[in-house]
Amino acid sequence: MAPSNLNTPVPDIPYFTPQHLHSPGTPKELSSKTPTLFTPLQIRNVTLRNRIIVAPMCQYSTAPSGPEIGALTDWHVATLGHYAIKGAALVFVEATGVQPNGRISPNCPGLWDDAQIEGLKRVADFVRSQGALVGIQLAHAGRKSSTAAPWVSTILGRKSKRADKDIGGWPDDVKGPSGGVGQVWDGFFDSEQNRFWPPKALTTQEIKEVVQDFAKAADRSVKAGVDVIEIHAAHGYLLHQFLSPISNRRTDEYGGSFENRTRLLFEVIKAIRNVIPASTPLFLRMSSTEFMEDTDLGKELGSWDVESTIKVAKQLPALGVDLLDVSSGGNHPDQRIDGFNTKDCQVKIADRIRNAVHADNLKLLIGAVGLITEAEQARDIVEQAGTVAQLENGIHEEAEAAKEMTDAKDGKQPMADVILVARQFLREPEWVLKVAWKLGVDVWWPSQFMRVTTRLQF
Repeated sequence: MAPSNLNTPVPDIPYFTPQHLHSPGTPKELSSKTPTLFTPLQIRNVTLRNRIIVAPMCQYSTAPSGPEIGALTDWHVATLGHYAIKGAALVFVEATGVQPNGRISPNCPGLWDDAQIEGLKRVADFVRSQGALVGIQLAHAGRKSSTAAPWVSTILGRKSKRADKDIGGWPDDVKGPSGGVGQVWDGFFDSEQNRFWPPKALTTQEIKEVVQDFAKAADRSVKAGVDVIEIHAAHGYLLHQFLSPISNRRTDEYGGSFENRTRLLFEVIKAIRNVIPASTPLFLRMSSTEFMEDTDLGKELGSWDVESTIKVAKQLPALGVDLLDVSSGGNHPDQRIDGFNTKDCQVKIADRIRNAVHADNLKLLIGAVGLITEAEQARDIVEQAGTVAQLENGIHEEAEAAKEMTDAKDGKQPMADVILVARQFLREPEWVLKVAWKLGVDVWWPSQFMRVTTRLQF
């Protein structure tokens, strides 16, 4: 009869799942030869079992109305939990609205009500039971809110991607830093073809409510058992809209100068840090550049660029932010970036920011998103993966890129401290295990999968 400790249940959850003897995705043996990618990283009081994070990915899979509005479901347990089972260190819940009108779509999650805590707790409990950490990205979509889930407009045969009231949208309550038809994300308004509604400018009182609702959502996150909180200030959503002079035309204390345009972001950071435990890591995702510098609009109004992000980054450690998650773009359709030819653009920007912060002897971790598979440049693995050789070459490129970004061996400085991967996990939930295999790192698998590891082939 096997010792009882070999079948110990994970404590404090209302169902049985066995405690893994070893956390999946961790090396069976750490040595000086282990790639940094597969070494643990402590941030405040939590420890990532490796340096691979599942980035937030919209699923458009919560109820748009009724008592379950915005609440996570078993879909999220199944999808997010699967990444935890197969070795990801930290799994993020997608952009979660801190206000009802802060959701991207009617089917996006929210955390503006205590009734939404339980769904998040169920996801957090399962992810944590598999040895991973769980994070949540708190967000407000601003002028990019009240859009339809991608497949809804297609099914309904509509030209517009906007969500009207008939499918749970809020066309009369879309808000942004500035208002009017000219502030539609597309830059113009057409009653049939636009993807976005004209926003109304937030009042000063409404801005203060946004700040407090970010803090309340963060408090609910902690109550649900979330380990890491990320503030979404990227991709043209509300906080990014305030940062950019292209979308922020205000003339009060929240518009105009760099100090004024960053005011809301810093108020949100402070409000969240004040309500969450000192042991809880706080991340910030930013679009490091809008890629608008060379456009007529950018030349006329100015834009958010890498230098702006560096100025913010240098202020983050004093505010209690632990990691800057470096992304880009999303605030205007005229952005000028050729994704095919810019390969590791975001990674290089992350490296530049990291060097600038470290030059001032500041302690701030940097996360890079945009692996070869993320930007989908010059790779055949997705569209033309017709042979085993192509697939093997693809995973080789992925593995080497991930290793190179985080490795600090042989006197080299890493480009980032962690990597965030999104769409590739949708294609390959076992991506962590495949990368480990390709790099020659013998990692632990889930206890229930151990029968297959002796004949491991991908």
